[in-house]
Amino acid sequence: MESCPELLLIVDTETTGLDPATDALCELGAVLFSVPHRAVISQLSFLLPVLSNDAIAINGIEPQLSQLPQPSSELMAVFVAMARQADAFLAHNAAFDRPWIEPLLPAELRGAARPWICTCEGIRWPGLKPNPSLQSLALANGIPVWAAHRALTDCTYLAQVLERDPELEAHLKEGLQPRHLVAAQLPYEQRELARQAGFRWIPEAKQWQRRCSESEINALSFPTIAIDPSADRHEPSQPLPC
Repeated sequence: MESCPELLLIVDTETTGLDPATDALCELGAVLFSVPHRAVISQLSFLLPVLSNDAIAINGIEPQLSQLPQPSSELMAVFVAMARQADAFLAHNAAFDRPWIEPLLPAELRGAARPWICTCEGIRWPGLKPNPSLQSLALANGIPVWAAHRALTDCTYLAQVLERDPELEAHLKEGLQPRHLVAAQLPYEQRELARQAGFRWIPEAKQWQRRCSESEINALSFPTIAIDPSADRHEPSQPLPC
């Protein structure tokens, strides 16, 4: 997408664990946001039934609560309708949320059909270190953090950040730039440079890794090596803080 998206679907998930192959989605939140108007158009949040929740200490969602009757199919249809309207999806740590959300969408809304923008990895926010937590991003924009780790709450924080951003269009275009997984080429004694640049240590690969755009790679003060996406690469085993 060369132009700035006008309608964003801000999304967030709550899950019973970290692995989409073995864990389950237990809550989905979405906010349809107008970029030109800097305003929320519609919002939605609902639970999906689960039998257990190993992440209950984080999201506070009791399995019994998720099993209470609700119009799940109708709510999912509304979510898909909101997704059809949007020009792009936006999430904080999109690399985590995307694998949970895309299987819920029809084929024409998956993959390259709708670009994803990550407000954690994909945008450099003034005054913040790379890959800030959602709470840090909210507080830096004067938004009180009164709760965490429920889907609609986190979507609301993001919507309020976008409402206040005077450079929103530029930041969204930055977030749409293609990104490549690279590893920092630094000796051990200079590892702090990689950490300050937003790279994360991946023990399995014994590398400092980060997804970067071409412009970000060129701006780094140290060399990097591209990690072949077709190889059995090591990606962060834990999601970025959100």
